[in-house]
Amino acid sequence: MIERQIIAQKAKERVIESFIFSYLGKLSCSRIKMQRTPLGEKISVYTSRPGLIVGRKGANITKLTEELKNRFSMENPQLEVVEIENPNLDAATVVRTLISGFERFGPKRFKAMAYKALDDTMKSGARGIEIVISGRGVPGERAKSWRFLAGYLKKSGDIAENFMDSAVEGCNLRSGTIGIKVSILHPDVLLPDEITFKKQSEIKVETPVVEQKPEVKEEKKEEVKEEKAEEKIEKKAEEKAKPKSPRKKKAEEKANGDNKE
Repeated sequence: MIERQIIAQKAKERVIESFIFSYLGKLSCSRIKMQRTPLGEKISVYTSRPGLIVGRKGANITKLTEELKNRFSMENPQLEVVEIENPNLDAATVVRTLISGFERFGPKRFKAMAYKALDDTMKSGARGIEIVISGRGVPGERAKSWRFLAGYLKKSGDIAENFMDSAVEGCNLRSGTIGIKVSILHPDVLLPDEITFKKQSEIKVETPVVEQKPEVKEEKKEEVKEEKAEEKIEKKAEEKAKPKSPRKKKAEEKANGDNKE
């Protein structure tokens, strides 16, 4: 039951997104984000041209909220317009500018439009961008796919799945349908294989701390030497004063006799 409810909710959100796109226009709207709040459902519309979406004195927003209440029985929809600071770093915006170019000039100038999009995105500070244009609408008898690449991109791993900004859209022309896919690696993404070299001036060398032992004065050393010499003399006197065993006496007498001879 819970799974069915989740699927029904996601399907409803998808229908609402498609309705908002059709109402506002795909060229002016980049993406839509929906959130549930205690006050109602919050809908964030990301766009590079907020003036077109808001309208005069917020006329478009008020009409859209009324349509959402009537069509989808939403109690309190809260629409928020978020401006995209740099549209050249947004994959959906790049795709829709290419679509508008195809609709205006046709598919003959697709290379010039793709290279221009690459140049603008790289100048905006992106690490890498890839544009794939494919379909029957590309000039030629058969369907072809053209790939335009600039900079550095990740094709697999966690970075490619979660941190790459990608968008896919289709464009219907007289010659056929063209599919456009754009993938952008933003400059603020931290790569795991990135290496930075520090300058010698920035490197701090830690000198090892050596414990300084207290210096022994020469007078104390001389006193210690005198004490040791006195102890040796005392030990020798004690050894002489000890009674000698008969074996030692005989050995000494023999040694003395041999010396006299």
